[in-house]
Amino acid sequence: MNSPLAAAAAADPIAAWRLKIQRLSAQKSIPRYIAVEGPIGVGKTSLAKRLAEVFNYPLIQENETYNPFLDRFYTEGRHHALPTQLYFLLNRARQIGELSGHDLLGPNLVADFLIEKDNLFAELTLDEAEYKLYQQIHNSLQLAPPTPDLVIYLQAPPEILQQRIKTRGLDSEQLIQADYLRTLTERYTEFFYYYKQAPLMIVNAAEIDFAHNNRHFEALLEYIFQMEGSRQFFNPNPTLL
Repeated sequence: MNSPLAAAAAADPIAAWRLKIQRLSAQKSIPRYIAVEGPIGVGKTSLAKRLAEVFNYPLIQENETYNPFLDRFYTEGRHHALPTQLYFLLNRARQIGELSGHDLLGPNLVADFLIEKDNLFAELTLDEAEYKLYQQIHNSLQLAPPTPDLVIYLQAPPEILQQRIKTRGLDSEQLIQADYLRTLTERYTEFFYYYKQAPLMIVNAAEIDFAHNNRHFEALLEYIFQMEGSRQFFNPNPTLL
């Protein structure tokens, strides 16, 4: 006789995936803490939300608390970079601090940011004096974030990012310059080229819609479950999904 959970899964795709995760966890190690990263517009928050739903994990987001300086940074430029960056740093430090020490095995969690990548934005947007001040404040926080079991890095060309930013229609983001996006994607590529702190899955997200296409999302889930080693590349052809 089918269990209640199996019966629910037949009618509910989320329940079906949760059932599969439950069964897999009895056979192999399933990621407990998944971090999704990538430049603005690549779809990291949408993917993080779906992963949190399927794994039934809590979700923390870098935009969970409104940054009052962000609109001014996008519309008025660099002289708002330091307060923008410090606000994000302090908010993320608070979020990470709330996780530390609660579970010796690590948190069950999906996050749409890595606090380690904050320095990437600081180097990109701050002048020399501002960057020194940022580093002093960062070091004084003595951050010790838990290490993810899996980091998913979403890649897409700056032209694709700009199209997606335009489509989602947030007023302040429409002023983001193409040169800024190009430099940002280059910095992300460099950051993750050297990243070795956790298993890393690099995903070509240029033609993939994890937010709205269930086949794309399910293909990624299958790849997560089959992943071996410290670094893998997921480069699907969307026409074959």
